[in-house]
Amino acid sequence: MLAARIETPSANPIPSMSSKTRAIVTGHTRGLGAALTEILLAQGAEVFAISRKRNTALAARHAGALHEVELDLADLSALTDWLSSGALQRFVAGADRVLLINNAGVLAPVGALADQNAADVARAVSVNVAAPLMLAAALTQASGQAADTRIVHISSGAARNAYPGWSIYCATKAALDHHARAVALDDNRALRICSVAPGVVDTDMQAEIRGIGTDRFPLRERFEALKRDGQLATPEQSARKLIDYLLSDAFGDTPTADVRELA
Repeated sequence: MLAARIETPSANPIPSMSSKTRAIVTGHTRGLGAALTEILLAQGAEVFAISRKRNTALAARHAGALHEVELDLADLSALTDWLSSGALQRFVAGADRVLLINNAGVLAPVGALADQNAADVARAVSVNVAAPLMLAAALTQASGQAADTRIVHISSGAARNAYPGWSIYCATKAALDHHARAVALDDNRALRICSVAPGVVDTDMQAEIRGIGTDRFPLRERFEALKRDGQLATPEQSARKLIDYLLSDAFGDTPTADVRELA
C-alpha cells in the first residue's frame, strides 16, 4: 500500500506537466497502479482512473484532478456501455497530450491446464487482454490525430519467458506485447505505444504468488527468495522509471521494453 504521499527529494523535484495532459489509468487503487496515478497527479496531469472501487485517499489529496469510475474490467458488456457513454471523449477533448496506462491485471488461474477453471480463464483474458485492447482503440478514436497520444500496456517478464503453471498469465501478457508490435506498424503519426515490463515489484500480486502451492507453481521458491533478499522494487521506484520513459522522446521507438533496462 502507498504511504500518505510519495516523497520526492528536493534535489530531484517532480517536473510539472501541461495542464492539458490527460491520463487514463486502470487498476489505480493499490500497488503499481496507485503509484503511477499519484505521480501523474503530482506532475499536474488530470487523471481518469478505472477500477472496481475508488481510491479515497488519492481522491482526497487531489480533489478536482482525479476522476474515478467503478468498473469491473472483466465485465466487457459494462465496459462497452461505458465506452459508448461519451465519458472518454469528453475527458480527452481539448487535451494536448493523452496517456493511457493499461495497468489492471490478474494472475489467476495458476496451475496445470487440467486444473484451470473456465470462468477464471475467461476473466483473465477479459481483464488482461480484451479490456486493454478495447480501451486502446477507444482512446485512439477519441483523441484522433490532434493530440500526442501515448499508450502503455503493463506487460511482464512472463510475456517473454514461459513459466510452469502460468500459461494463462504468460499468454495474456504476450498478447499485449504483440498488440503493441502490430499497432506500431499502423500509420498513425500522433500515436506512440509500448508494452512495458515493470520489473519484479513488491505488490499484492507478489504476495499472491508466494502463497501458491508448489504443486501449482513449482517456481514459488524463486519468488520467495526475491522477497527475502530484498530484490523486489517498490511500486514507486518502478512507477517513476515508467513515467519518465512514457514522457520521454524515446517512448515508442521500440514496441516492447523493460524498466530494468531503461537508463
